[in-house]
Amino acid sequence: MAYLVHTAHPQFVSLWLSAVGWVLTAVTLGLIQWRVWQVADLTFITSGEAWVGIWRVCFYSHTLVTSGFRVMYCQNMALSDAFTPLEVATAQVLTLVGLVVGFCGNAAAVYALRNVYFGLEKQTPIRCAFAVAGTLCLLSAVCFLIPLLWNLNSVVTNQTIAFPSNFHMPPAPVTQNAGAGIGVGIVGSFMMIVSGVIFIFYRFPVKVGPRVEPPRPKARHFDGSSVGTLSLPCPTDPGDSLINSQAMDNPAFRSDEHL
Repeated sequence: MAYLVHTAHPQFVSLWLSAVGWVLTAVTLGLIQWRVWQVADLTFITSGEAWVGIWRVCFYSHTLVTSGFRVMYCQNMALSDAFTPLEVATAQVLTLVGLVVGFCGNAAAVYALRNVYFGLEKQTPIRCAFAVAGTLCLLSAVCFLIPLLWNLNSVVTNQTIAFPSNFHMPPAPVTQNAGAGIGVGIVGSFMMIVSGVIFIFYRFPVKVGPRVEPPRPKARHFDGSSVGTLSLPCPTDPGDSLINSQAMDNPAFRSDEHL
């Protein structure tokens, strides 16, 4: 079983990055502070500031109060409403698509890391899972960036919205600014882009063949024999071994016998 954990450390960090980015983009859907309008008429908008989100329009008021809120008046904007701007309608669709796509991208990254940590030797499922995760994260970021940048452009160019009379909103603001919804969404989308790129650039380690080491010279004794072996004389003639095994006569011993 191959050990691959050390090859996916950047992808592990990228998973946390994409998870946080996905949470931030999810928070963006619930924020109403996409476009902040400053108004001059304080008859209904007593705070002088109204918030235009992608789902509803709200402002603080002491004369109009929506049920469920103490001092806030809100009206919903639907996709089918004729007054809904094109950038808001696009945001309602693409942000939901991006939220689902981003969740699937994180799920694919979890599956890929699971295969890495369990030591799956087949590289095709791992690389495909990381590629799918990266592609889905990038697609999710694009789905959020299109409406975010479009609404940001509407803020910069001071675009107006023809609200119906029950909204009690002026046809045009004095000034308008980009709210926290756009800022949080851009940060989350950027984190998804970074994580998607890291996922796509995962590379499976190249298998290395067995290492061949050169033969080491054997240590030898002074007589040329290898270490660990005993050098013994090898007789070449069977007769020599017989002569060497017999005792030799001592000439001095013979001279003592004749005395």
